[in-house]
Amino acid sequence: MMKAKQSGGLVYSTEHGRMCPACRQPIDQCQCGQPTVPAGDGIARVSRETKGRGGKAVTVVKGVPLAGEALAKLGKLLRTRCGSGGTVKEGVLEIQGDHVETVIAELLKLGFKTKRTGG
Repeated sequence: MMKAKQSGGLVYSTEHGRMCPACRQPIDQCQCGQPTVPAGDGIARVSRETKGRGGKAVTVVKGVPLAGEALAKLGKLLRTRCGSGGTVKEGVLEIQGDHVETVIAELLKLGFKTKRTGG
């Protein structure tokens, strides 16, 4: 037996005006649509991985202190600089191929603290 999704809740308050249906806060205090910067130490960690990829190398960048659109733009810049494809998944940049040195140099040029991790 499936339960029906409840969509009730306060929509308007004479004290605060319109309310956000997701977080139940006044619209002017709503934090739902704003991207959050990932928590961490602010150091971008660059590594090379082959596990689960059929032996093909992938350069992985984790811990970049950017979120959402800014992270996607950085990924686009790094993929262009390396001349290869890639993706952004859950705050992690993946660039096809072994481009660790190129990525580290580019991140340092952009002002990010970087560390090489892995072997």
